[in-house]
Amino acid sequence: MPCSLLNICEYDTQKLVKIKSVKLGSLKWTLNGVILMFICFMMLWNKEYQEYDSVVSSVTTKVKGVAKANIPDIGEVVWDMVDHSGQSQGKNSFFVATNVIVTKNQKQGNCPEALPNGKQCRTDKDCEKGFSDQFSHGVQTGACVKFDVLKKTCEVSAWCPIENKKKPRPALLLSAENFTVMIKNNIRFPAFNYIRRNILPEMKDTELKGCLYNPYTNPYCPIFRLGDIVNEAKENFASVAVEGGVIGIQINWDCDLNRIFHSCLPKYSFRRLDEKESNRTLYPGLNFRLARYSTVNGVEQRTLFKMYGIRFDVMVFGKAGKFSIIQLIIYIGSTLSYYALTTIFLDWLIGTSCYSKEAKQNYSERKFEPVRDIQKCFLCVSFVDKNNLRVVKKSRKKRLQETKPLSFHERNNDMASMKTLISVLHCGQITSLNGQSGGLKIDENLPSRQSNVQSTDTPLLEMPQSGSPVWCQCGCCQPAATLHEQLCCRSSKGRCITSSPLFSTLVLSRSVLETALFYVDPLAELREGAQLRHGAYAQLIRWRFGDSTPREAIPVIPSCCVWRIRAEYPSPDGNYSGLKLHHVTPS
Repeated sequence: MPCSLLNICEYDTQKLVKIKSVKLGSLKWTLNGVILMFICFMMLWNKEYQEYDSVVSSVTTKVKGVAKANIPDIGEVVWDMVDHSGQSQGKNSFFVATNVIVTKNQKQGNCPEALPNGKQCRTDKDCEKGFSDQFSHGVQTGACVKFDVLKKTCEVSAWCPIENKKKPRPALLLSAENFTVMIKNNIRFPAFNYIRRNILPEMKDTELKGCLYNPYTNPYCPIFRLGDIVNEAKENFASVAVEGGVIGIQINWDCDLNRIFHSCLPKYSFRRLDEKESNRTLYPGLNFRLARYSTVNGVEQRTLFKMYGIRFDVMVFGKAGKFSIIQLIIYIGSTLSYYALTTIFLDWLIGTSCYSKEAKQNYSERKFEPVRDIQKCFLCVSFVDKNNLRVVKKSRKKRLQETKPLSFHERNNDMASMKTLISVLHCGQITSLNGQSGGLKIDENLPSRQSNVQSTDTPLLEMPQSGSPVWCQCGCCQPAATLHEQLCCRSSKGRCITSSPLFSTLVLSRSVLETALFYVDPLAELREGAQLRHGAYAQLIRWRFGDSTPREAIPVIPSCCVWRIRAEYPSPDGNYSGLKLHHVTPS
């Protein structure tokens, strides 16, 4: 049929198989209940019913504290906020000096380069005039001069004397741990037009000035002691103060903006961000340089400060959630697939025979409907001396009579159709079928090969004839050219099914065949013998195979039955096409 736009106007649905089992039913609802509880728990725990928006934030800081330090070559100096925290370190961060190295009275001039950055020399030839690199304090003049009593270095044109390299231990500004910082954090959630800051509305001015952050007693105070921040980061202030470091202050806003459960409070946490092990990094800590210039007797000079300290980076994270029916529907829809786990588990339980072998075969036959493939054709065989149907695979080397079965199935007879046919039989035919007093009546129209029978009181047994094929077990088959037509009605030696009175009455009787044909098509016109022959094939298949065949297999009629039907209803030209695997019956 050619493609058409009407083909898209079709609806496909899945086929369901209902298994009436208390065990499987109980297990199904138990698993579904566990999945439902898990879905509800995760929905409430993660608040999947809410719509979320990320935080937009701004941070300002204000450090307070005064320290008095005894600095070498200078003496006691008082450091206020401008001295220890006056240098801006960037957005959302502040710096507090904890240690310092001072080099006083530096002037522009020539002086020996300091070690280890300087190059040791013996004569002026070892020094290169105009040379400098990233480690130099100045530009070489080309002269080799004394650095101390034992060593000589190349002279440089620089700020002299050269900077002092010794680190003072302990830190000179240890009292900085008592400094305090006020962090003002303003946040906004644009999707909900919600604005808030970490200085809560219920805080009063008097309370704010006297409060100090404590994670247990005062967790929402925005004023922090620097020593407490470092301790909360699991570090020692005295150790960090020597070479400096970087401490992170994290503010997390996890807000629920629903009216009933409204909550939007900051949560503070602290951690160290730089590498704290000095022996594991080439450049530990944090430092920078600054200079204070002055003019003495018309000569410019400076005091160089190498500042060590702690930089505090304020990082703000957060999200706000609000109930959304759309998000709730999306979550429910996404979790419906979890219920497929129950089906997968139960299918696996039945399919692996852990539940029951009988249930596995019965369930598989009803759940799966294989489609026949021309390359892999399945045939169905029914022997009169066996009570089951056999499904075999078409073989290119073995006769169908000798092919090993893939599976066995019970015969499913259509008794309703059978009773309908029998009820319309002629009275004489029914009498001849039911009135046998001893033995079974032999069909008088059988081929001559079947006339040699035993004359005893036991049921008549047809003896195989010498002219029958080697694969024939009943003595009534004829040679067949194709392997899939070499099939007898029996699996072992014995009497042929065509000798049964029911075969003549049910399969060969013209009145029965006409009744069956009219039963299907009440207005049929019987003009050809081929119609009765094909009807006889269908009658035999319905009788011996039932109303359905397993695995979509093709039922094959034994050779003896085929030739008995052809003898009763022959083709006018004597030509027959034989069994075709894409048809159900031969012609």
